[in-house]
Amino acid sequence: MTDFVLLVFTLVYIGMVLGGLPFLQLDRSGVALLGAIVLIGAEAVSVDAAAQSIDLPTILLLFAFMVISAQMRLGGFYDAVARQLAALRMAPAALLGALIAVSAVLSAVFSNDVVCLAMAPVLVDACRRRGRDALPYLLALACSANIGSAATLIGNPQNMLIGAQLKLPFGGYVLQVLPPVLLSLAATWGLIALLLRGRLRQGPAEVAAAVAAPTPGEDLPFSRWQAAKGLTVSLGVLLCFLFTPWPREVVALAGAGLLLLSRRLHSRDMLGLVDWQLLVLFMGLFVVNHALQATGLPEALVQHLAAAGWRLDHPASLFGATFVLSNLVSNVPAVMLLLPLSGPDAGPLLALVSTLAGNLFIVGSIANIIVVDAAARHGVAIDWRTHARIGVPVTIASLAISAAWLALKA
Repeated sequence: MTDFVLLVFTLVYIGMVLGGLPFLQLDRSGVALLGAIVLIGAEAVSVDAAAQSIDLPTILLLFAFMVISAQMRLGGFYDAVARQLAALRMAPAALLGALIAVSAVLSAVFSNDVVCLAMAPVLVDACRRRGRDALPYLLALACSANIGSAATLIGNPQNMLIGAQLKLPFGGYVLQVLPPVLLSLAATWGLIALLLRGRLRQGPAEVAAAVAAPTPGEDLPFSRWQAAKGLTVSLGVLLCFLFTPWPREVVALAGAGLLLLSRRLHSRDMLGLVDWQLLVLFMGLFVVNHALQATGLPEALVQHLAAAGWRLDHPASLFGATFVLSNLVSNVPAVMLLLPLSGPDAGPLLALVSTLAGNLFIVGSIANIIVVDAAARHGVAIDWRTHARIGVPVTIASLAISAAWLALKA
């Protein structure tokens, strides 16, 4: 049975690398789900063991923040923020800095993927209206959303998983990672302003104070009441995270429940914006990884690597393994693999490296893919070379900053 489990695990993670399996209409979520089904069907994992392997607090926290983000999106909050940014009378470099700061803050609270999904189309239209090249701003949106999401334990799915399993204090984590995140955002602004200075200077000297025309089918009307509800609940949830011992998933679920009690926003619309595929991916990988751990192979591999001088409880080794795996199988599967093998103090390192590594190439982060797809639908082509021209130096700089900070704090 060990060989069978290893075969299924290998095929599932090949699917993570390729984004699916050849000749089959399966994406990563489908591959993970199918792997779990095969293992349960073959009785390599019992139904009870499969259920117990799923980290329910992580799933509930993810779901709750998807509902909260849905409230903000349906209230037109993200679109309104993007339009207000476009209306600022600023020089291009200053506007670039403002965009980086705003997208980073929003991503730290409401998830980088949602922020990119909502803001990218509005940015393209705004730049076109103002005679600007949208490329530098789109790349800044993707990079800063990824970096900003590393600042909290709710900014992205892998951070939620790390925080839930290692039971990291919310405020303590923020204080520990905020300096490298801020420095990385500053480096991102400097690198984009330098490497794309020619494209930033195209068009008028300043961005005129005008709001871009809405994109048909994508722009949502701004509702002060709905946005205020979402912001109030979000603030309350964050304060509870910081100042109470209440379980984070319970607090977040309570906030999501309050938002579902609406006279105007139908629950069908809000739940329709929940990323059910991501939740299925998490649950499938929990089962597949549990099956492999039950064979004892991961522990044997760790011992073998330690004998060869590569110890995953050593920061440098874990740093390298996280970077490589995050770009090989993407950051969520990488973290799920490495969490059981790393030490109890590895949370900040895992969160920073797995998130920042996502800027390297387009496929390294869902946020990157969202921005590139939105740009393509609006006539702005971003191929892998164009992205890598910014993504590679931004990743190198941010990881170097993080490595220096982690070494200093060790």
